[in-house]
Amino acid sequence: MTGFVTSLWRHPIKSHGREAVQQATFTPGQTMPGDRIWAVAHERSKADGSEWVPCANFSRGAKAPQLMAMSCKLLDSGRIILSHPERSDLEFDPETDTQPFLDWVKPLMPADRAASARLVRVPGRGMTDADFPSVTLCNMASHRAVERQLGQDLSIHRWRGNVWFDQVPEWQELDWVGREVQIGEAVFRVIEPTTRCLATTANPETGIRDVDTLGALSHWGHQDFSVQAEVIQGGQLSVGDKVTLL
Repeated sequence: MTGFVTSLWRHPIKSHGREAVQQATFTPGQTMPGDRIWAVAHERSKADGSEWVPCANFSRGAKAPQLMAMSCKLLDSGRIILSHPERSDLEFDPETDTQPFLDWVKPLMPADRAASARLVRVPGRGMTDADFPSVTLCNMASHRAVERQLGQDLSIHRWRGNVWFDQVPEWQELDWVGREVQIGEAVFRVIEPTTRCLATTANPETGIRDVDTLGALSHWGHQDFSVQAEVIQGGQLSVGDKVTLL
């Protein structure tokens, strides 16, 4: 089985924006560089940056669909530029400019949800949903299968994946659990499928829930899309690189 990488995406602040990159250098036991460096703890969260904690501690698209319409750019300086169709762009330093960020994101948060309170990070550990530093591998053929089931086009950004590939049969990636796959110079061990939530029902252009992605997935008897993998051999990975099951 050989596929190829179609796009690479990182999300510097968990659930708050996406950014395309052409290549990335992966390190064993680490997330994709620049991915989920930060997460936004809400006012009821116990997250203090000392260790990884589950996603329920953070503001996220499942509870605040407007967050899904955000895009971003991580600058070499560490500053971040956030964009949203309902807000003017914000450039800030997540190390020092917490309040401008909280003020900017407040209008995007539902009034009946815990308010965003602070930015947290765990040094050396991206704040992925999985309880290990994961990289999300996504199959374009499976995405097209969901589109056919729904009878409409969908943005890939509903899935907030890292590595997208094509020329692999639909849903075959779910059979990779426990296997190793080489992508470019890097080798990944696939740990588990990604079980999906309400975040995927929101349109990444508008932030409005507009399609039953979870109902579509249930057609195949599950609510999984993509797989979570760990990096076991580091190296560079670029758009166009081969994807080979080992």
